[in-house]
Amino acid sequence: MSLFKMAWRNVWRNPRRSVVTIAAMTLALWTMILYSGLVEGYLGSMEGDIIDMEVGDIQIFAEGYQDKPSLYTAVEDLDALLGRFDDAGYPASARLMAGGLAASGEFSSGVLFRGIDVDRDATVSLIHEQLTLGAWLEPTDLDGVVLGKRLAKTLAVQPGDELIALTQASDGSIANALFTVRGVLGSVGEGTDRAAVIMTEAAFRDLMVFPEGAHQLIVRRGERLLPDAAAEVRAIAGDGLDVKTWRELMPTIAQMLDSTRGLIYMVFFIVYIAIGILLLNAMLMAVFERIREFGVMKALGVGPSVVFRLILAEAAVQTLLALVAALLLSIPAAWYMTVSGIPVGSLSDMSIMGLTFEPVLMGDFTVQTYTGPIVVMLVIVSIAVIFPAIRAARLKPVDAMRHR
Repeated sequence: MSLFKMAWRNVWRNPRRSVVTIAAMTLALWTMILYSGLVEGYLGSMEGDIIDMEVGDIQIFAEGYQDKPSLYTAVEDLDALLGRFDDAGYPASARLMAGGLAASGEFSSGVLFRGIDVDRDATVSLIHEQLTLGAWLEPTDLDGVVLGKRLAKTLAVQPGDELIALTQASDGSIANALFTVRGVLGSVGEGTDRAAVIMTEAAFRDLMVFPEGAHQLIVRRGERLLPDAAAEVRAIAGDGLDVKTWRELMPTIAQMLDSTRGLIYMVFFIVYIAIGILLLNAMLMAVFERIREFGVMKALGVGPSVVFRLILAEAAVQTLLALVAALLLSIPAAWYMTVSGIPVGSLSDMSIMGLTFEPVLMGDFTVQTYTGPIVVMLVIVSIAVIFPAIRAARLKPVDAMRHR
């Protein structure tokens, strides 16, 4: 009889214990696969929101702007710089920013006016897809603005309402203008939701008497690795400009994302250690019940290595059955989480460090999502079964046959 056939027979000599052990390993692996996919989906969505909505992969500022933002601290030779990025294959867009006051009816609020090149901004940001009311800006629109979600609520405005903008222009004069609200954004980020008044670049320059330059450039890296792209962008930008990746701009969030990914494996080990203890107990019981059997096998000439491999084979049979069952059960669950996701309800109105939650938590299931939990389980199971296998292999035939 082959070793595998003997192991298969031994596993089902006590079907209740084997079923419980296999079911526990199946449940643990199934749970960890889905947990891993949900966490990767959440982290991927959060990182995507950071990059796609506002921050981009890389940002460029004039030196000193980040330390002390000012209307007068701007990136010069804007057209030439954008042209160099176009030639190098880096999508890039400029943004102009200034603080001020916005009012409508009896309500007013401090705001951040943001001027954008509508066509270029669509190549580096997906914020134009986040509208919940109204329409996005048109490139030739000098009178329209789009507001952040909470700002629109504070000012009690809807698309079609008028908005008064008041600020100080670059020439020192009082700048004021009447705009029409074209649209209202959904949840994007704390700063945008509470204060953003987005207008076309031409409208901003006219309001602020700001004919040249920009305060911020957003650059996308495409398929390039972030460190490599950052080095190339710094070379293209040249001296005198401050180039920062999104991880440098938001180090706390970047560290949180990295730590959360590391936490996945910690959870794996905690859950699988519990399963390992269960398997260890089951295998020890199997060895204890068959001490006389092992004694007879050794007396007939079966070596310790064969007994050792037999115990390992029995554990492998149970693990393989659990692995197949978990994979089969995870397919429909992973499909549902990828296609439909899990609604988070009121959590979508919350924010962490300026980031908002998506209304639906989607899963992201890749090869790594499956291999990570499987590899960790195999390692823990292998460690757990070593002691029972060694104990069975070291039994002395005479003592084992006398055992009662």
